[in-house]
Amino acid sequence: MKIEEELQSKFKSEHHKLVVNLHLTYVRITARFQDLMKEHGLTATQYNVLRILRGQKQKPASIGLIKERMIERNSDVSRVIDRLLKKDLIERKANKDDRRQKDIIINDRGLNMLETIGKAEDDFLQAFEDISLEEVKKMNEFLDQIRSKLNKGDSEY
Repeated sequence: MKIEEELQSKFKSEHHKLVVNLHLTYVRITARFQDLMKEHGLTATQYNVLRILRGQKQKPASIGLIKERMIERNSDVSRVIDRLLKKDLIERKANKDDRRQKDIIINDRGLNMLETIGKAEDDFLQAFEDISLEEVKKMNEFLDQIRSKLNKGDSEY
């Protein structure tokens, strides 16, 4: 369904329509993704941290490194880490070189959780199956281009 029909609205320009369309699409994708995470007792932010830790390939990560790689960087990573510890999905140990730092590592239970979610995520991604690989690549290029321009302007906002 076209956005004009769905929102029963008109837009100032095609660029304005693009921004609203991106936002609406983001909201819809996020809602479905959050439902998927809820089924597994996680938030999207907790899932993001687990994926970052898995990407470390069993090398410890600092809270600073995790913050740098977060999709949503405004989250309180220390609290997210505490919640993942309570769920017994990660381990936190003192850093050998700097006692003020903590080393965070994903444990087997966390890796198993990601594997389980990965299977459910495949079902989620089927919603995008009808889009050709070429179109997906082009969309990714466009989104990278938009984000690059927004990142350059961060100091202006």
